Amino acid sequence: MANRFVLNGVSYHGHGAIMEIPGIIKAKGLKKAFIASDPDLVKFNVTKKVTDLLDAEGLAYEIYSDIKPNPTIENVLSGVEAYKASGADYMITVGGGSSMDTGKAIGIIINNPEFADVRSLEGVAPTKNRTVFTIAVPTTAGTAAEATINYVITDVEKKRKFVCVDTNDIPDVAIVDPDMMSTMPKGLTASTGMDALTHAIEGYTTKAAWALADCLNLEAIRLIAKSLRGAVENDPDGREGMALGQFVTGMAFSNVGLGIAHSMAHTLGAVYDTPHGVACAMMLPIVMEYNAETTGEKYKAIAEAMGVDTTGMSVEEYRKAAVDAVKQLSADVGIPAKLPALKEEDLQFLAQSAYDDACRPGNPKETSVEDIKGLFRQLMV
Repeated sequence: MANRFVLNGVSYHGHGAIMEIPGIIKAKGLKKAFIASDPDLVKFNVTKKVTDLLDAEGLAYEIYSDIKPNPTIENVLSGVEAYKASGADYMITVGGGSSMDTGKAIGIIINNPEFADVRSLEGVAPTKNRTVFTIAVPTTAGTAAEATINYVITDVEKKRKFVCVDTNDIPDVAIVDPDMMSTMPKGLTASTGMDALTHAIEGYTTKAAWALADCLNLEAIRLIAKSLRGAVENDPDGREGMALGQFVTGMAFSNVGLGIAHSMAHTLGAVYDTPHGVACAMMLPIVMEYNAETTGEKYKAIAEAMGVDTTGMSVEEYRKAAVDAVKQLSADVGIPAKLPALKEEDLQFLAQSAYDDACRPGNPKETSVEDIKGLFRQLMV
């Protein structure tokens, strides 16, 4: 069997990487940017770090910021109309997963108008054309949406999130500049960082995992375990390590898939508006314990990448050590272990939604709606 790997055409990394943007635009002969960025980033002048570069070079742009933290079908549809009206010929996405996911959906629909019904993009969408030329500039170290073929949209009417997987949606250029992440508050740094760790661990243990992805995901686990605590304290080295770690796992999990920690996090976000990274952080150790028996020796490598000395440990001991290291990191950066909003009467809907989620088939252990309900119960106070 052949293993496919889809990557950005080019990516730039390190402090000051955004300085490359004007040169990219000029080299491509592009005329006007459609900048998708969330309203808080615009309000607090984070987006301005990019637009200042465009202004200095006389490059035209228009900002679209009707984007929610869990972007909705309506955000995408209004964005499509705004793009059409703008006269733009390319896109720059500035932000976390919400901005980049919205931009992906907009760009795909612009060049594939037969998918104007956003729901038609769920799953593996058979689009024919690449998205509009896109430069992705992440401001969080977590989602790695700048490096993936995935995006997630919220269907408010049906109270569910749906995952879209499309090789045509990956941004042409990724600009991973830790300076763009320096204004993230502690809570957001922590939650997006734990999202990245969930990507790496689920990607390392998913059914489709293979050697190339494993190399990347293990290194990402090591980088995140080493860097996240410092990043939360806004240490420059921590920020740089997290910027790289989340991108490295993005390259990997995008190509091998995830598991039920993400399936369950998606439905918690849709029903309770739980921030995605927080939901992932709460679910990850619970799901790791559930999956442990199907992972062979992989938890030994995870534990060691998390900084644990596994010398002399039994299989049971190193599996527990891997889970405990994840729990400790999550606690150290201030993520709660319980979700007070979770109600028994919601469990059937939550579990069925998680079971139906596109990430569930990749889970290393076969599961059921009843199993998932039991996992959700572990979050209840």
